[in-house]
Amino acid sequence: MSMSTASGVVLIGGSAGGLQAILTLLPGLSPRLNAAVVIVLHRQNRADSVLAELLGIKTTLPVHEAEEKEALMPGTIYLAPPDYHLLVETDHTLSLDYSEKVNFSRPSIDVTFTSAASVFGAKTMAILLSGANDDGVEGLADVHEAGGITLVQDPLTAVVDFMPRHAIAAVPVDHVLAAADMARFINDFAGVTTG
Repeated sequence: MSMSTASGVVLIGGSAGGLQAILTLLPGLSPRLNAAVVIVLHRQNRADSVLAELLGIKTTLPVHEAEEKEALMPGTIYLAPPDYHLLVETDHTLSLDYSEKVNFSRPSIDVTFTSAASVFGAKTMAILLSGANDDGVEGLADVHEAGGITLVQDPLTAVVDFMPRHAIAAVPVDHVLAAADMARFINDFAGVTTG
């Protein structure tokens, strides 16, 4: 695989109950994904490498917490660190931001989704999972407006259905899926590297 940065990005956002959905969809991801994967989960405000390790058990793709100025590489999963917003910059690097909470959340799903949509446009796929607040709904709308693809967890399969229900009501959503069915869409969207 060449060291060029990812040409597309898959964004996954979730709050309460989102982790279960992520653990369900990760094993289905192709080991040769041609896009970067960025996960924003609301979690406790403490450094916690356990989450990256937990996710790493479920996938052959490398998983780690995002670092300042790190380049987005295809086939890699980046986790928003606790208590920082994670932004995608125009040069396809990541930046960490400690500004005000958005929707009572830092990291905010909206902040990541919106910044990525402005950089990757139609090469953006955004997935909103289970959760108890509105974070991610506005970002999902921005991805849609940028020509990207939007997926929302089927509220009937979400541990907490508020976030997916609100997204479906507010945004033109391309697909509503159970977590178990999402990997196939991600693999199709992200294309698979050959060789």
